[in-house]
Amino acid sequence: MAYNKNATSSTMLLGSGSAGLTSITLYYPVGLYFDSFSNSLIIANYGAHNIVRYTSGSNAWTLIAGNINGDAGNTSTTFNNPINAVLDPMGNMYVADRSNYRVQFFRAGESIGSTIAGITGVSGSGPTKLAVLSFVALDSQLNVYVADSSNGRIQKFLRY
Repeated sequence: MAYNKNATSSTMLLGSGSAGLTSITLYYPVGLYFDSFSNSLIIANYGAHNIVRYTSGSNAWTLIAGNINGDAGNTSTTFNNPINAVLDPMGNMYVADRSNYRVQFFRAGESIGSTIAGITGVSGSGPTKLAVLSFVALDSQLNVYVADSSNGRIQKFLRY
């Protein structure tokens, strides 16, 4: 597929041009994952402390996980600056929860997660700790890879 490198227009899919906490605005969106199964974007809505889904053709997002009001937290249902999210082939979600120093795992369709990497609220450089998460990825065996920027490393966590 070729792209027009001289293109001067784009299409705004979601948002208003300014940060917000409504279902038609985003607050510092930083991570995108395209879910080909549902033809939707999974968005790490960093400033609103949640993960949302935008389905192609819709005019608003729906909440997948986190707080609908944009409040940060460190429980099994809340985030503090989620930086990105990915889905495995079964639809389970893995979220890099940056300021909680952890990766949260959510079974498909559930909003209660569990920590599978890092220690909630504890930053560090030990083998089970994370400092500044910047990305999470999966391999074909569902091992979890975490870019731990502050520690200058990539951590591999074996399949849950």
